[in-house]
Amino acid sequence: MAENKTRPTKASVNAYFAAIEDDVRRKDCKAIAAMMAHASNEKATMWGPGIVGFGSYHYKYDSGREGDSCLVGFASRKGAITLYLGDFPGRAGLLARLGKHKTSNGCLYVGKLADVDTGVLEKLIAGAVGARRKKRSA
Repeated sequence: MAENKTRPTKASVNAYFAAIEDDVRRKDCKAIAAMMAHASNEKATMWGPGIVGFGSYHYKYDSGREGDSCLVGFASRKGAITLYLGDFPGRAGLLARLGKHKTSNGCLYVGKLADVDTGVLEKLIAGAVGARRKKRSA
């Protein structure tokens, strides 16, 4: 079975932020990092070359595939900031109140923080952390 390509590295999170050319995007990413650090009580770590992740959990699919991933994380991509939050109870209701965003499979796409309710975003992040920690201990 193939190994995960996305795993923790020793790369600098600060260097990742410094490489984000757009000032607003850089500030938004730092704000999201602070939210995730607060919700997870974990330090930011680079997962692969482009994901800032917090904590970790082990997953195992019905297919037998398993591995480790960050509890929560995000990446500054070309079109949006991608937040890796997964699915959890209450997610849909929070998303309905979030503001301008897109979703797909457990990912949340936000253009800029000014377009969303950051209080609701903090609740989404906390919900994701709680759900993954619950799965981790089950």
